[in-house]
Amino acid sequence: MHTINPPDYAHPSRGPLLPCPRGRIIALVLFCAATLCLLPLTRLSPLTRIPGVLLWVASAWAVWGDPDPRVRRRFGVLLGCVAILAASPINTDTSPRHFLTLGIPFLAVILGPAIFLGRTDPDVIRYRFWPRKLRWLDLFYTAISVPLAMWIIGWYFRFNPNMYQQWTLPAEIDHGAVNRLFWGINGVGVWDELFFVNTVFAVLRSMFSFRVANLAQAVVYMSVLNRMAFIGVGPALVYLFALTQGSMFEESENLLYVLIVHLVVDYFLVSAIVAGYYPAYEGFLFH
Repeated sequence: MHTINPPDYAHPSRGPLLPCPRGRIIALVLFCAATLCLLPLTRLSPLTRIPGVLLWVASAWAVWGDPDPRVRRRFGVLLGCVAILAASPINTDTSPRHFLTLGIPFLAVILGPAIFLGRTDPDVIRYRFWPRKLRWLDLFYTAISVPLAMWIIGWYFRFNPNMYQQWTLPAEIDHGAVNRLFWGINGVGVWDELFFVNTVFAVLRSMFSFRVANLAQAVVYMSVLNRMAFIGVGPALVYLFALTQGSMFEESENLLYVLIVHLVVDYFLVSAIVAGYYPAYEGFLFH
């Protein structure tokens, strides 16, 4: 069997990487292209759904022809998740009704893969929230995320002055709306890491080398967040952020650090949005 890259190893507990025939790489490329067309590019034109569906079908066809049933199961789960997200109302509405209509598919793409693969492919998706050992590099990265997040979010909102309008708040200060924004963004932030890193990256990592899996999961990460709100240079920033989160998860193999870093970013994101609407609002950093 011809392989694109030799088998490598993630962590001792994960075991050897599955061999990677050329058709599997083609399926991955089609999967990423379908994700782009079905999610972020629909902001430009709904017609991108047509090539998106065709690419999705082509990827599914390539996966169906894979000789390894483990790959068919795992890739099939990811294709199903993208299909669910493509049909979901992904936007920044913070109304209670939207929390429900978006929360259900968001919950489905986390619980569905965890339950299904937990029964058929144990240890592919693992909810490990606490590190096995203390690593100073992880602590350093977590600590430095505070000034970096403050600077990058501040720069991003100055570079895109109307960015805060991607989220809706009343013209007059409404503490209830601000609280819903805060909990909504933080809730999505937790979901981001449980889905993009703990699910998408983890599944891809069982089939591909770290570099390939990380590049691909960052495409899904960026696609959903661009569809949701992040415009301008946002997709580039989110893609780079997704790569660092995947790298941190690969090295630490736990969710604690990636969740802390993401919630730090979300704090400054909420601060910038609130400052855009209510410059005199107290309680957040940017005011």
